[in-house]
Amino acid sequence: MNVENSREYYGKVLSQSADLRTDACTTAEAPPLAVRQALANVHADVKARYYGCGLIAPSCIEGARVLDLGSGSGQDAYILAQLVGEHGEVVGVDTTPEQLAIANAHLEWHRETFGYAKSNVRFVEGDIEQLDTLDLEPGSFDIIVSNCVINLVADKAKVFADAHKLLKTGGEMYFSDVYSNRRVPQHLLNDPVLHGECLSGALYWGDFLKLAKAAGFADPRLVKDRPLGIGDPRIAEMLDGIDFFSATYRLFKLDGLEPECEDYGQAVVYLGSVEGEERVFTLDKHHLIERGRIFPICGNSWTMLAETRFAEHFQFIGDFSTHYGVFDGCGGGLPFVQATGEDSDLVGCC
Repeated sequence: MNVENSREYYGKVLSQSADLRTDACTTAEAPPLAVRQALANVHADVKARYYGCGLIAPSCIEGARVLDLGSGSGQDAYILAQLVGEHGEVVGVDTTPEQLAIANAHLEWHRETFGYAKSNVRFVEGDIEQLDTLDLEPGSFDIIVSNCVINLVADKAKVFADAHKLLKTGGEMYFSDVYSNRRVPQHLLNDPVLHGECLSGALYWGDFLKLAKAAGFADPRLVKDRPLGIGDPRIAEMLDGIDFFSATYRLFKLDGLEPECEDYGQAVVYLGSVEGEERVFTLDKHHLIERGRIFPICGNSWTMLAETRFAEHFQFIGDFSTHYGVFDGCGGGLPFVQATGEDSDLVGCC
């Protein structure tokens, strides 16, 4: 049902981004300079049919092979094609023929605009719930992105599981989507307007964490988030009591990540060499790492930097030889009653 809803809403009901009735499928934040410059090179027809809720342009992707799940008219794919460079590649997957027609119609125009000898973009028609049936080689992608699309599919668990299989070890899934602070009632899940506006399929955040970890992404990291407004009175009334958020997460495919943020006395020093993040590197919302400053981190964060494309941009201090317990300020802390007779305080994960 969800695939048919998506094809109908994005292929026939909506003719342009301005037709949306809420801001769930729109991007509010100002893009960084590199993305703004790349966006200026995207065809106007492609931009007119853009529906996304975040920026899916992770850093350090030059030369990378990127898979865009739910690529739509191709705006994100064409931006990423410039960021990965002529020797990188972007593969877009989408299920809506009308959107794919626009994306494919401008392949040559973008190649010429980018000044590439051959196009580094291709689009595949397919359902992102059935990635395992497409001609995509397991373990062949450095990055998987998705912009406000996973909420549109029914079998979200399979999307995450298939994405994990398609990534190289050390790769990551970097994506924006819509989340809710409670589960959307069952009777609203197939409402075509709520579905097309990216609301009825929004993941309750607790369910998302469970699905991501079950797929093999042991430590999901929240990069940024914002509350969503619902300006349409009818939609607001139907969803009364539920808060919605646009959020960007990064999920690393790495062996050895632990359930908690364990402290091994480690630290890193950022060298300031990531383009666009010269002063501060953002691993996630709670790890903003200033250039030149010794920055203590947990074992999981260490692994996310040391065993990925980011390793060359950091100096690493320490190892895993001594364990000091859960990192201060991260994880649940000791759950048992202390000598004072009081329960230990539970603190939010860093």
